Formats: sequence, C-alpha cells, structure tokens
Amino acid sequence: MPRQFPRLLALSGLGLMATLMSTAAQAEVPSVATDITPVHSLVSIVMGDLGTPSLIVRPGASPHGYAMRPSEAQALDGADLVVWMGEALTPWLEGPLENLASGAHKIELMSVEATILHKYREGAVFADDDHGHDDHDDHAEDDHDTGHGGHDDHDDTHDHSQDDHDNHGHDDHDDHNHAEKAESHGHGHDHASDSHDEHDHSGADSHAWLDPVNARLWLGVIAEELAELDPENAATYAANAAAGQAELDALQAELSTVLSDLGDTRFVVFHDAYQYFERRFGLSASGAVSLSDASAPSAGRIAELQSAVSEMGAICVFAEPQFNRTLIDSVFADTAAVGILDPLGLDLEAGPGLYPQLLRNMAAEFVSCLGA
Repeated sequence: MPRQFPRLLALSGLGLMATLMSTAAQAEVPSVATDITPVHSLVSIVMGDLGTPSLIVRPGASPHGYAMRPSEAQALDGADLVVWMGEALTPWLEGPLENLASGAHKIELMSVEATILHKYREGAVFADDDHGHDDHDDHAEDDHDTGHGGHDDHDDTHDHSQDDHDNHGHDDHDDHNHAEKAESHGHGHDHASDSHDEHDHSGADSHAWLDPVNARLWLGVIAEELAELDPENAATYAANAAAGQAELDALQAELSTVLSDLGDTRFVVFHDAYQYFERRFGLSASGAVSLSDASAPSAGRIAELQSAVSEMGAICVFAEPQFNRTLIDSVFADTAAVGILDPLGLDLEAGPGLYPQLLRNMAAEFVSCLGA
C-alpha cells in the first residue's frame, strides 16, 4: 500500500499541472474593453467563443457625455486591449484611457488607415451638394474598393505592422488624423452638449460604424491585434473575422436591394448621425432636427425645418429611441410620418449579432417610413 503513495502523488501532481496549464492557456486570451455596443459587437464577432469583451458605455446612454460606473472603470483598468471609436465620439474617455488603461493596447477605429470618413453636414436643411452618395470626403473611392476586396488584400489597405501600432492610435493620440478638438470639453453641462457640438461638428462625423465597409475593415484590424496579444489563437481570430466579413458582404448586398427604390425620397433625421448609412445605400437626408443628440434644437431651427419639410415634400421625420419624441410628434406629425432610427441598437442583445441586426433594423425602418 505505501508503494502506491508516490504514484498517487504523481497522478495528483499531473492533474494539478494540467489544471494550471489550462488556466494559463485561458489567461492568455486578452481582456478587451470597448466603448459602444456596435464596437462591442464587432469585437465579439472576432473573439467568438474565446472570450467576451467588456462594454464601457451602457446601452441607452449617450456616448458623447458619460460617467463610468465603478465596474466599467474596473474593466478599463484590467484591459489588455481597448477598442473605441475615438475622441470625436467620446472625448471624455481620453482621460480614463491614460489613467486607467495606460499599459493597454488601443485601437482607435476612426484613425485606422483606409477608414471612410465624412464631414458633418451644416445647417438645419442640408445643401444639395451634401447629398452625394459616392463622394467620400476623406478617402478616395478606390481606397474603399480595395478595402472592401478579398481578405488577402487587407494588408494592402491597412499598414498594420506588428512592430508599429501608430496607425491604430496605440499610446499616442497626437499623431492621428482626428476630428478637430474642441477648445474645451467641459462647460458645466452634464452631457457636455456644448463641447460635443463644437467638437464633433468641426471635423469628421463620428458615426463611422454605420458604414458596413468600415466595419468590414475593422474586423480584420481587430483580429490582427488580438493575434499579436494571443498568438496561440491567431488562426481562430482570423477565421472569425473572415466569417464576419463574409456576413457583412452578404448583408450589404441584401440591404442594397431592399433600399434600392428609396433614393429620391425626402426625409429628415433627428440629428446628423446617419450619412455613413445613407451614402452607402443611396439615401439622402434633407435636414436634421437637432445639431446633436446631446442638445435641444432652437425654436428658430425648428421653424426653419418645419417650413422646409413642407416645401421639399419630406414624407418622414425620424426620431430616436434614446430621446423623447414628443417634440417631433407635435411639430411634424401633421406634415410627415414619424419613424424611429436607432444608431446604437438600444433594444438589441449585446453580442456578435447586434451589429448586423442594427443595420437590418435601420433598413427596415427606412422602408417602413419612406416606402409608405
């Protein structure tokens, strides 16, 4: 009997070693933090069954001005990788990134090379030359075509060197092609509406996730970054990204067909958040009720837009679920139908399915309100 003790101890040691090795392998999967639900969804697509990213901005909250909960700050503090749209969308996040996630790798999606960017449109009523569907303000169409090609062409459109992460915004925000910074991020306003207006509307429109061509590009970039942090699972990340890109290709073709007959239909949006989707699918908003989703429209702006809606024959005014639609109903319900567009997927379950469903829901709402 005593002779069995060493064997039992050896088996116990092997079991312990196996457990430790398994735990170590699991620990190698990076901890990832994301800013908004569409970005969380894209990262979830790439991570697949290997892990689940954390979400910093809870659903239903405006990303432009936000106070993190302790659990969200903790997720940022423990992140190996942070994937965010950029300071044009969440200027308040720059400080926490420096203080809580200084050692983490970072991908600032709006700074990724070959990302299609558009400038904000001006005024309550958009000028006709703001409606060009194929005019990409900051990137030529041939850049888009290349970036939307086969998976093997990804490196040709995005110079993602494993030794140089500047293109992703790693650790150095000053070298990036951001939208211009506002002179001040705070004016004693809970939602920083004034700073958001000055900041976002002086440069690139920060809602770039609503173009699936951008999302397709970013899936590959996210996969490359995760592969560097977790080489053992590199093939899985690449395969997940490729499958996600194929799904987005099919989705883009599907939505192009669904929306093909709506190009000349006039409509007004709550705020100028949808031109990435519009330009991709041949739509054109005629104006915006509010300058941003963090500020109330002035009486003068409402009067101008109300007159324009009648003159231009807009048949739909779109509200947003995050904001009270009473104003839109009271001002526009007698002259146009009222629809709902949701750029963040408020009522959708967070995860890999959110992003494609978000675009499908937007297309369905356009068809419902404009096709009537």
